[in-house]
Amino acid sequence: MSSQLFNANPTVFSAPSAQKSSAYSGNKIWMEDVEEETAESDEPEPIDQEEIFDLIRHIYDPEHPNTLEELRVVSASQIEIGRNFIDVEFTPTVPHCGMSTLIGLSIRVRLLRSLPSRFKVDIRVKPGSHQSEHTLNKQLNDKERVAAALENQALLNTVEQCLTGGGN
Repeated sequence: MSSQLFNANPTVFSAPSAQKSSAYSGNKIWMEDVEEETAESDEPEPIDQEEIFDLIRHIYDPEHPNTLEELRVVSASQIEIGRNFIDVEFTPTVPHCGMSTLIGLSIRVRLLRSLPSRFKVDIRVKPGSHQSEHTLNKQLNDKERVAAALENQALLNTVEQCLTGGGN
């Protein structure tokens, strides 16, 4: 990664104090109760905007020690969900942001690791928010380009830092 910052002084917004999601759903903890609940339906559990936003809101910006939510790069309203697709739009902090591909790749990796394989995920920049919008969207949604990018160990390490918050 280059030492040049594309946005040396980003506007940082305070993240709304969201309730922490908990693994405890209020269900009973005894195995016979769990078996009864899981046997009820083979229908896949629906996923909503807030669940997807919770997955991506804490991804860190590659240049700054701030999350994508704090920089208002992502928001729940920028997520569209259908039966088997998820469309995530993000807004780079500046129109010439050279880290947009890395941000989009980090969002994609988080969702691929977290969601069932039945979902088709599209990642794109908000229309009019980046000077290379068309090229960027094409890169972020081309399976071969994404796979090739993730084979690059240095790039993968940077994505991992964005996902974990380490190294900023």
